[in-house]
Amino acid sequence: MTVTRRSGFVGERIRVLPRRIAEKASHDPVTSRLLVTDCGYFPAAGDHRRSRPHGAAQTIVILCTEGRGWCELDSVRYRIGPGEALVIPQGVPHVYGSDPAAPWTVWWLHATGADVRAFMSSLDGRPVLSVPRLAKAVELVEESITALETDESPESLITASGAAWHLLALLVGARHRPQSGRPDPVALAAALLQQGLSERVSVTELAARVGVSASHLSALFKREHGCGPLEYHLRLRLASARELLDTTDSPVSTVARQVGFSDPFYFARQFKAAHGMTATQYRDRTKG
Repeated sequence: MTVTRRSGFVGERIRVLPRRIAEKASHDPVTSRLLVTDCGYFPAAGDHRRSRPHGAAQTIVILCTEGRGWCELDSVRYRIGPGEALVIPQGVPHVYGSDPAAPWTVWWLHATGADVRAFMSSLDGRPVLSVPRLAKAVELVEESITALETDESPESLITASGAAWHLLALLVGARHRPQSGRPDPVALAAALLQQGLSERVSVTELAARVGVSASHLSALFKREHGCGPLEYHLRLRLASARELLDTTDSPVSTVARQVGFSDPFYFARQFKAAHGMTATQYRDRTKG
């Protein structure tokens, strides 16, 4: 295998199961069906390249949310753009990489097991798929990453596997959709908002990144999600705050900063407006 990359991509997240844990999990009744062995997030991965002349030991799924990449399979070169997934079955020789002129941002995972093979048989050999619910697909990869970042317990492995199973089901379902040839701007924008929860966003900048006007993006967003991009982003941030309140003991002010609110009083107002109670009351109620 040939690997070309820097020592790391700024902002990357990556988890790889130790071989002994992967081997043990491969005999578990649940994770023997589907096991996530590797997963990660590479933003703007300018010199990302992989060459595996004998293929990988697992099936590889790569979601592209921004920029472009390419892949060579069976002497055919494929291009992968925003809103598309690259799926490489276990054992298939391949080379892939980021477009140097427009580096891709990717969420990816490697998975193995009987259920993975069953899903692959349903894809009819198509290596590049349009992803109809890109934000959801990204969320599922992130769920796998977060689970394995927590620890390598059986519970975390099962959580990661469940998210990957859902992701593969989503991709298999997508094969029945006609290929429009153009990524869905709402799906792309939603995925960008999902991966930038703590960042300030501008509808104008977001629209430029997905290739439409700000007014058109706002109209499309409202039609699909019932709100504009900024309200959608706020909902994502508050959902992330609820998760942190449920799963950590971090002070409310720390939770606010982690989801992008520099002003804790503004966070408090937004949280109460959305939930009818303060963040502290929410935490007390859910832990009571």
